[in-house]
Amino acid sequence: MADGYRYRTAVTRLRVTESDRRLLEQTIDHWQSACNIAVEIAWPEMTDAGAVQSAGYGEIRERTDLGSQHSILATRQAASTVRSCVEHRKQGRSTSKPTFTAPTITYDPRCMTMFDDGTVSLATVENRVRVELALPDEPGGYQDEFLDDDSWTLGESTLTVEDGEFRLHMGFKKRVTDRETAEDGTVLGVDLGVENLAVTSTARFFSGRELQHVCREHARRRRALEKTGTRSANLTVRRIAGQERRYIRNELHEISRAIVDEARSHNCSVIALEELEGIYDTIAAREFAHRWAYRQLCEFIEYKAEAYEISVDYVDSRYTSQLCAECGHQARQNRPERSRFECVNCGSTSNADYNAAKNIALRYVRDGPQSSSRTGTRRCALKSGTVSPNGAFTPYPDGSEEEFADRSVA
Repeated sequence: MADGYRYRTAVTRLRVTESDRRLLEQTIDHWQSACNIAVEIAWPEMTDAGAVQSAGYGEIRERTDLGSQHSILATRQAASTVRSCVEHRKQGRSTSKPTFTAPTITYDPRCMTMFDDGTVSLATVENRVRVELALPDEPGGYQDEFLDDDSWTLGESTLTVEDGEFRLHMGFKKRVTDRETAEDGTVLGVDLGVENLAVTSTARFFSGRELQHVCREHARRRRALEKTGTRSANLTVRRIAGQERRYIRNELHEISRAIVDEARSHNCSVIALEELEGIYDTIAAREFAHRWAYRQLCEFIEYKAEAYEISVDYVDSRYTSQLCAECGHQARQNRPERSRFECVNCGSTSNADYNAAKNIALRYVRDGPQSSSRTGTRRCALKSGTVSPNGAFTPYPDGSEEEFADRSVA
């Protein structure tokens, strides 16, 4: 990885008093109003965060009781959401003006302070409240890895209400300056998408259709309940939002576990993922419920892989969907359909997501630094064997499923 950051999320419940609960719930209500005000201003084409802030900040301060930083964060949230809708329309999909109803609110270090005694101070529509993190009684919980390590910095976080409990999704980041390397390592490439949520360079497919179906059903129910407008309907909206988030997290845990198991079964020392910025640029938020789901999937893969001393790294995924993993020819015409790859140069065909996963693995192998002795022989794991940067192919033992397309890599 070039100079950059590694991101993780640690989740913990909060122990709140009734007065604190009242203030936090009021703040979430005002946050929803602020985001909706900003969307009204930005819709349908204003996507620049600075422009939305300039146009909406004053009205938010006038019509809500949010402080200055939360007002700014609300305009950024609205701009990001409208930007996703614009990308959605560019892909030929219909969109409607988004409405913020989920019981969540964003915090950052300007409106949230973490203390060494296990408490956190949170800005509200009135004064700040200082509440206790419900950390495990015994030291050594996974949250301690980030709270007790000065190399991890607390960043943008999300407060949610689920079944009456407040949960703080603490976002941490750590600067990473060097790509992690290992001699004679094998790399598993992973492409992330929508129809197939994840596809590995060894041809493991993880469908996203069920997730899309569940998220669309929840969205349909929310729209119907929002039209009703009763207090009972609003409470139901919050309840099903919590159900949706729990369902998504459970699915992401299952998929991340299977990806790490796939890496282990092929003796991989590295899992190569595409940079999240590339996913955000091409996939609209509504196509897989929420953008945070992709980041969370990557985080789940990271900490599960770490238990087996498998590194997780990120590569630039630009043009991996258009690039032929067989001959290296790049062209938009190589993607005649969303799920089909057919190279106009060499004629090779494959599933488009599988082709992209191979390109991600190959890009890591070819672009990553070798050892100081220049003897590193890192390879990428494909369906029927492994391939090294010079194209040398080593098949898996008899009994492994083979695919002709894996045998010739430029």
